[in-house]
Amino acid sequence: MSLNTFGHLFRVTTWGESHGPALGATIDGCPPNVAIDEASIQQWLDKRKPGTSKYTTQRREADAVKILSGTFEGKTTGTPVQLMIENTDQRSKDYGDIIEKFRPGHADITYYQKYGNRDYRGGGRSSARETAARVAAGGLARAALQSLAPQIEITGYMTRMGAHEIDRANFDWDQIAQNPFWTPDAKAAKTWADYLDGLRKSGSSVGAIIEVTARGAPAGLGAPVYGKLDTDLAAAMMSINAVKGVEIGEGMSAAMLTGELNADEIQMGNDGPRYSSNHAGGILGGISTGQDIVLRFAVKPTSSILTTRMTITKSGENTEIITKGRHDPCVGIRAVPVAEAMMACVLLDHLLLHRGQIGENQGTIGA
Repeated sequence: MSLNTFGHLFRVTTWGESHGPALGATIDGCPPNVAIDEASIQQWLDKRKPGTSKYTTQRREADAVKILSGTFEGKTTGTPVQLMIENTDQRSKDYGDIIEKFRPGHADITYYQKYGNRDYRGGGRSSARETAARVAAGGLARAALQSLAPQIEITGYMTRMGAHEIDRANFDWDQIAQNPFWTPDAKAAKTWADYLDGLRKSGSSVGAIIEVTARGAPAGLGAPVYGKLDTDLAAAMMSINAVKGVEIGEGMSAAMLTGELNADEIQMGNDGPRYSSNHAGGILGGISTGQDIVLRFAVKPTSSILTTRMTITKSGENTEIITKGRHDPCVGIRAVPVAEAMMACVLLDHLLLHRGQIGENQGTIGA
């Protein structure tokens, strides 16, 4: 398999499978002298690791990260940073019934068609287990951002679970970390708990929408045409397992607006331009405006369910399938820290690109 690397200057390569001995990330291009240790990365992995509540998979993994290279005396050296996470709670026997079958809605069938050798144990490389490596890399990216642009704050949260959406009037940033769904609406969290409990007990699953906001990002990140910031952010989010669509700012709803409604009017403030709204999601022409960068994406329901579905075998016979084992009833929950990590990696990458070409923004307004 190829194309396991993303990024331009801050380059991340992930490796490993769901039921292999370990997985991890190799990061090249991290600036030197960034303060980092395993604990500072672990805090982000603990948000994503399985078994944190009854609403996620009950697979028990410590997701303990080890830094194998690229640091000395608690700081990065500018050389490749190797991160490793050992798998300790694989239960491959749960997948014995699907060795010859393909799960509908899962990448089982396309992996087999392409490579002719599918790791059926938890999905192998197609498993969301791979995203632990991204979160580890994101922890390093956050540490570098803290050094280079400490004002940037990245926060992900769920805004919808199935048919149930948050009430934006109840939006509370402080509430996000106070419930197992990473939602800013405390009332929605209670509704979702009852809803997901029923789905979990029945062996079903449901999709979700996750939103990620980066506050404090400077103007000027991104490049026109082929190096757009929103292009790389959308690609980063689409690369996350189960993601089926990405929006920046107003997104698809922009098609329903008139030019007057969509225009984020600009006035001069004490510290530079001030915008009346943020339909653009903090990005214009592929370049950040200095407003909040806002994106959202939809994740499909996991295809590993206990309801019988029609499928075929590798030999081409029609059959039925149910999937046993331990699975997330809503993968959106653990997608939140993954999305934050991908946002951190992309923003750091573009910050380094900006410093390399421009240094500091060249256009002064109101001088």
